[in-house]
Amino acid sequence: MRTILEHLTWDIHDMPHADNALESNYQEIVEGLYKVVKYNVGLLEKSHADQMEYYTLWVHQIKTPISAMALSLQNQHGADVPLIKQELFKIEQYVEMALQYVKINKLSSDLVIQEYDLAGIVNHSVKKYAPLFIYKKISLELGEIDIKIQTDSKWLSFVIEQLISNSIKYTNRGSIKIYLKKEVLIIEDTGMGIRAEDIKRIFEKGYTGYNGRIDTKASGIGLYLAKKVCDNLSIGIEIQSKVSVGTKAIVSFPRADMLID
Repeated sequence: MRTILEHLTWDIHDMPHADNALESNYQEIVEGLYKVVKYNVGLLEKSHADQMEYYTLWVHQIKTPISAMALSLQNQHGADVPLIKQELFKIEQYVEMALQYVKINKLSSDLVIQEYDLAGIVNHSVKKYAPLFIYKKISLELGEIDIKIQTDSKWLSFVIEQLISNSIKYTNRGSIKIYLKKEVLIIEDTGMGIRAEDIKRIFEKGYTGYNGRIDTKASGIGLYLAKKVCDNLSIGIEIQSKVSVGTKAIVSFPRADMLID
C-alpha cells in the first residue's frame, strides 16, 4: 500500500469537476478508498516501528546474560565446557544476525565508508571464529591479504563472518582457505558443497535448499543479509560449489568512484 501511495501522480483533491451525479458518486468512492488506504498504511507503519523498537531492545538486553555466561565459562574446565562454549557462541551470532536483520532496511544511513586494510578485517573475523575451527578440528590456511579498500568495516565484517560461518557449518573435515586472488577475496572450503539447482537461489530470503533440509536449523537468512549488505556497499558476491568437493565464496570490491556517498 505504501508503494501505491508513493506512486500516485495526482492529489486526491485535484480530481476534475464532476459533470453529473454519477461522476460525483464515483469520485466520492475513490476519495473514500484513498482515505482508508492512507489510514491503514499509517497503522501498519506505526505497528512496524513499534515491533522494530521492541526487537532492537530485546537484542541489546539479551546480550547481557550471554556475556555473563561466557564470563562464567572462562573459569570452568569440565568435559562439556568446549561444547557449551560453542553453543553459546552460536547463540551470540544468532542474536547479532537478528540485530542486523532489524537494521537492514535502513542500512544506508548506518554506513561509514573509510579506507581499511582488508587483512585487519579478515583477521578479526577469523579470530572471532577460532573456537569453532578448534572444536571441529578444521585447519585454516590464511593467505597474504595485502590490499586497502574503501568500505564500512562493521558491515563488511558481517559479510565475511557469514561466509566463514557457513564454511565451518558445512565442513566436517578438511580445511578452509582464505586468500586474495587478483584483488578478489576468496573463502574456499572442502565441505559438502551445494547442488547446482540451489546455487541460483542461494541469496533468496528464507531459501535453504538441499543442505538446509539436512541441517533443519538453517534459516536461509544469513546469505540473504550478506547479499543485501554487499549490494549497499557495491561489493560483488558470488558462490561457486561442487557437491562433495567444496564451496568458494568470491567477494570483489568496488573502485573508489563506485562507492555510495
